[in-house]
Amino acid sequence: MSTGEARSLARFAWLSIAAAIATIGLKTTAWHITGSVGLLSDALESIVNLVAAVVALLALRVAESPADEEHAHGHEKVEYFSSGLEGALILAAAAAIAFAAMQRLLHPAPIEALGLGLVVNVAASIINLVVARVLLGAAKRYRSIVLEADGHHLMTDVWTSAGVVAGLGLVHFTGLAWLDPIVAIGVACNIVVTGVRLLKRSGSGLLDASLPAESVVAIEHALAAFRPDGVAYHALKTRQAGTRTFVSVHLLMPGSWTVKRGHDMAERVEAAIRELAPKTTVFTHLEPIEDPASYEDQGLDRK
Repeated sequence: MSTGEARSLARFAWLSIAAAIATIGLKTTAWHITGSVGLLSDALESIVNLVAAVVALLALRVAESPADEEHAHGHEKVEYFSSGLEGALILAAAAAIAFAAMQRLLHPAPIEALGLGLVVNVAASIINLVVARVLLGAAKRYRSIVLEADGHHLMTDVWTSAGVVAGLGLVHFTGLAWLDPIVAIGVACNIVVTGVRLLKRSGSGLLDASLPAESVVAIEHALAAFRPDGVAYHALKTRQAGTRTFVSVHLLMPGSWTVKRGHDMAERVEAAIRELAPKTTVFTHLEPIEDPASYEDQGLDRK
């Protein structure tokens, strides 16, 4: 990740931090006004948002570090640790929300000044909605799983707030105060789904999962374009590390070609693959197409 790009991404992390601080203040105020455990659950999730945003900022700082002797492939993979930690924090928040809701079910308490509390909470949700859309747009543009995780987390917060508002609206119109903790438990369940999804995505990245099928097909089409030049391929392997893509492939060429001719062709192939997506690192290995030994090293371990 270039320094300029890292700084560009860092500004989105700072935006997320500012939004989290603002929404914590608003939602905590709404909880103090009403005493609603549903609004308390919403405020707790905003605290998780703040922690996640700070972790995202730190991850982006580490990811911008240039490759070194100990990390020859760069530091972009730290983004998966960031999104994984965010998933774990979401699950912790879900547990805290569920505990608070159960306490309120066992020890009911009246909800006060509901209208004013809801107005304050809706204002906080609008802030989260705007910032979430900005983060998701930046995540798509820069292919950053850190910003994607933060953006989806904020969108989850928006839907959570919508559920809380709907639940408290029911309390206001029905007078059934027990609906408040029930809504909070529903919020906790919704948060668990998001947390598990983030953990799964992060684990997949740390385990060097291949690129999505459509990306692999695009690479295969780029390679197939060189068949008329006498170039075949096998042992195509791909993986994603944060914002960087790695592609490894063996190129099969006529054994009669000179080293320079083979190298020049490999340069063309690598350039064609790099054009498919920014920040793509391509490794090629040249082999004589007519040699049977060339087909014995397609897996991770040579036969």
